[in-house]
Amino acid sequence: MLSVNSDVKFIKGVGPKSQIELNKIGIYTVMDLLLYFPRDYEGVNFAENINSCEDKEKIFIYAKVFKINSDIRVKANMTISSVIFQQNGCKFTAKWFNQPYIKNSLKIDDTYLLKGICKVVGKNIEITNPKIIRNSQGDKNKIIAIYPQKGSITNNFLNKIITNLLVDIKIVDNLPYDIIKKYRLIDLDSAIRNIHCPKGRELLEQAKRRLKFQELFTYSMKILWLRAMSQANLGNSIPISSELIKLKESIPFQLTEAQCRAIREILLDQKSPSVMNRLVQGDVGSGKTIVAIVAMYNVVKASYQALMMAPTEILAKQHFSEVKERLEGFDINVELLVGSTTAKNKKIIKERLRNGEIHIIIGTHALIEEDVEFKNLGLIITDEQHRFGVNQRCRLSSKNNSADVLVMTATPIPRTLSLCIYGDLEQSIIDEMPPNRKPVETFYINKKQRNKAYGFALEEVKKGRQVYVVCPLVEENDKMKLSSVEILYQELRETFFKGVDIEFLHGKMNAKDKEEVMNRFNQGIVKVLVSTTVIEVGVNVPNATVMIVENAERFGLSQLHQLRGRVGRGEHKSYCILLPEIKSDHTRKRMEIMKNISNGFLLAEEDMKLRGSGELFGFRQHGDSELIISDLVEDYNILKAANQEAKFIFNSEDSSSLELRNYIENYIKNSSNYICFN
Repeated sequence: MLSVNSDVKFIKGVGPKSQIELNKIGIYTVMDLLLYFPRDYEGVNFAENINSCEDKEKIFIYAKVFKINSDIRVKANMTISSVIFQQNGCKFTAKWFNQPYIKNSLKIDDTYLLKGICKVVGKNIEITNPKIIRNSQGDKNKIIAIYPQKGSITNNFLNKIITNLLVDIKIVDNLPYDIIKKYRLIDLDSAIRNIHCPKGRELLEQAKRRLKFQELFTYSMKILWLRAMSQANLGNSIPISSELIKLKESIPFQLTEAQCRAIREILLDQKSPSVMNRLVQGDVGSGKTIVAIVAMYNVVKASYQALMMAPTEILAKQHFSEVKERLEGFDINVELLVGSTTAKNKKIIKERLRNGEIHIIIGTHALIEEDVEFKNLGLIITDEQHRFGVNQRCRLSSKNNSADVLVMTATPIPRTLSLCIYGDLEQSIIDEMPPNRKPVETFYINKKQRNKAYGFALEEVKKGRQVYVVCPLVEENDKMKLSSVEILYQELRETFFKGVDIEFLHGKMNAKDKEEVMNRFNQGIVKVLVSTTVIEVGVNVPNATVMIVENAERFGLSQLHQLRGRVGRGEHKSYCILLPEIKSDHTRKRMEIMKNISNGFLLAEEDMKLRGSGELFGFRQHGDSELIISDLVEDYNILKAANQEAKFIFNSEDSSSLELRNYIENYIKNSSNYICFN
């Protein structure tokens, strides 16, 4: 019998080569494999009679090989292989393009399970490029798990070894029986088995529900544990510097009352003997960065160091420029440490951090590296916290347990959800916009008016303004017909923006290329930037006045609001034009909300009510990657229940609760996931 900690090499069907391939995609143990959940499922629609199948119908069919034809070469680089199959006396042809090895692996009179799409050609039926599924049993209710495809590991192989594994393992449930009974959850062993090898749709849904509860329960326990740890840690008791008045006088604009309130709350936390753990929520453009600068200035004046971590290099570099400019003349050393920093400069920066020469360091996840050490760290700031996840923040906090922690987000979150997600943090709200911030006019138009939208954007370019065009995917996806950045870029440069300086930007580009494109856009050389949501947060180009969002229905409202926030930062009137592809009442309603509501906090409440897209606040897309199966927004009701039970267990003194609490605390200290079992 295998345990969850057993090496994958002990699973039946895993040889030395496949072990290496599994390791490449992060699967080392039995638990890793069990938590490699399917991304989708396919119900098996078995065709009883091939002649009754409709054109373009997706089918599974058992059939016997009747005849294997010779390959036909139709072009220099094109070979067609064909095999005639027979089912109950009815014949059909399977064809493969440039895949002769499939035909060569088949034998006359052997029966195979084929998966493919029917094509009716006159009185004949063909299946083009069908998949051959070997060693399959004829279960008409069978549901096939479709796993994320990485490396050379195939879906058939994963299904095979997971089926083998489930024979040799028994999973022990650690959730109290009264909770299981209260919420009518299936046991954990059944949940794991049915998430991989569902015995029916109903059991699959029950498995998902149980695993989501398990994950969100442990997630909630970690939040509670973090809060308890932070309350137990003594802070640095940093005094409020008398020199803050000099910084305030150097700021060339009036702070809003909301900014002043947040600053007061932070300074009082810093003065307190306890460690600060505070979340600053602000709407797009509400001025959170200046609040962070004041907090960093105060700790530096008390002879401490501060670090600020952003989710992307683009945002980190922007913060660096703004902080350096704002603190110029105050004898404060500010440095940048990101992935693209040269090895030589990294070494110098790390040494200067250790000896205290650098007062403020700004960067990306590179700051979590083990060899980044500080002489006297007093403040940790993470920007756009939901992109990092709780585990990354834990690693960051481990740099100094007595350092204050300030979390910032420009993604307003409804209070009820925020209390569950950020239960370990006190909260400050910046719900007031600077008086010089101009409102952005929002439109949504149908595909027929697309030319008009780009014509309008071109007129803005002729006035000397700049334009963002955002689309959701980097690579072309024929099935969903979504825009690809590079394809859209080619289209626009050859049509609407012919002769205009236009560039593209996406996350798969290397850091140097991204930086060059952004610098050219910042300098006004590039007039039109076609991009993914890599520009969603923090990018600040005051001359940009138009934001066009292709396939707008693919984004959550809060994400669209973030994109809209990239314009309207200068003196000129700005516009956001949404181009949804899908026509539905749901899409129209969401676009109307975007058009009529500009307040991010109100928008977040509407986003929460709709909860239709699956990535409303961007948690799943950007990265609470620690969550494997659940979604903090879509599964809010489960989160709320799990959070309630976690609080009860965490605060209970009975022996069984203490035993579970100790087990989970030990688990979350040593694991990056939240579905714990033994």
